[in-house]
Amino acid sequence: MTETIFAPATAAGRAAVAVLRVSGPKAAMAVGALAGDVPTARVASLRRLFDVDGRPIDTALVIWFEGPASYTGEDSAEFHVHGGPAVVEALIGALTALGLRLAEPGEFTRRAFENGKLDLTQAEAVADLIEAETEQQRRQALEQLGGRLSEVQARWRESLTEALAMFEAAVDFPDEEVPADVAARARPVLEALADELEAAAADVSRGERVREGYRVALLGAPNAGKSTLLNALAGRDAAIVTATPGTTRDIIEVPLVLAGYKLLLADTAGLRETENEVEAEGVRRARAWAEGAALRLWLVDGSGVEAVETPRELQPGDICVITKRDLPENEAAWRAADGARERGLSVGAVTARSPNDVAWLKSLLSEKVVDALAGAEPPPATRLRHRELLTEAAARLRRALLEADHLELAAEDVRLAARALDRITGRIDPESVLGRIFASFCIGK
Repeated sequence: MTETIFAPATAAGRAAVAVLRVSGPKAAMAVGALAGDVPTARVASLRRLFDVDGRPIDTALVIWFEGPASYTGEDSAEFHVHGGPAVVEALIGALTALGLRLAEPGEFTRRAFENGKLDLTQAEAVADLIEAETEQQRRQALEQLGGRLSEVQARWRESLTEALAMFEAAVDFPDEEVPADVAARARPVLEALADELEAAAADVSRGERVREGYRVALLGAPNAGKSTLLNALAGRDAAIVTATPGTTRDIIEVPLVLAGYKLLLADTAGLRETENEVEAEGVRRARAWAEGAALRLWLVDGSGVEAVETPRELQPGDICVITKRDLPENEAAWRAADGARERGLSVGAVTARSPNDVAWLKSLLSEKVVDALAGAEPPPATRLRHRELLTEAAARLRRALLEADHLELAAEDVRLAARALDRITGRIDPESVLGRIFASFCIGK
């Protein structure tokens, strides 16, 4: 890494203050050229900035970070200037004229990773913390940035090293004074670790839902009140509401924050048989979205007179919502409610016109999401990448346990399990994987 990079660390547009970051071997030269000297490390110093032609740019706070005691591990600096677009552009032009280049997305954090300041799980947590919209997303990202998964992974690897030492002692020193049951002693270690890895892999979905959002699908026949209820829960007109059946053709997703968690609430096309090609595609998408959702709300028109077909996507724990309870209720709604209870659904009646009813439904959704996602502490692993590697490591250990009569093969499987765990924190990872991860970052981080 011989190039020196720079990038705005604050959002584009007019603001009171804008921050530009610099990192690399020419950082000291750039600071000296613009500010006249290099300030004392880690002290905010007021300096007048000039471009390469001696023209004033701005009066700024300059902070110097001497490597390796910096975010990237390199010599770094920050320029805190007034946030007008012209000031920022002038500073960018001056840095470019000094031979520095604009950083790529995630390049500062990638340099921190490559210089040993962060491991890969902590680098991912930086991106999650930047994207955090809710309290629980912030908490989960902060735990991971603090090295929680790294610490757990280190403990797992220590157990693997212990087991591998037992296998290798039995294989490499069969004639020495090594206990005859030394390989057998590794078995309980591997069994316990395989169980723990499988549990951690299963818990990844909780972390994914905290980060990406708890998906809730509104299902029901046309004109069951899905769009009206969506708007009431969202507090705005997110979906078009008309008396014409089949108005909603595509998925309309609305983010909500309940109990500190992000929910993705989806209005879907009314479920019915139709010859209309566009509406039929909407029904197909509705069923697919509902199948992948964490929770489904089955809306039944309480004033409807026609029998209602129970959606096949419903699962125990879902909610049957009888809508339009301000209108006279018909027998079809009672039958639907009875059928819902038989399938393990909870049942409630609401009208979207009542703030109390909407508040009750939000409270019920909050209980559901807290029950599903809350725990004593955030899950250590939170991404599909983590789950795949944890599953691979556990499978290798299960295979090693079956190789009791072939210790060389068992030892190799334990080595491959350790290799999979190393890839979680980035000790071993293909360049393509690293590129894909850091490309998702914003510029300046």
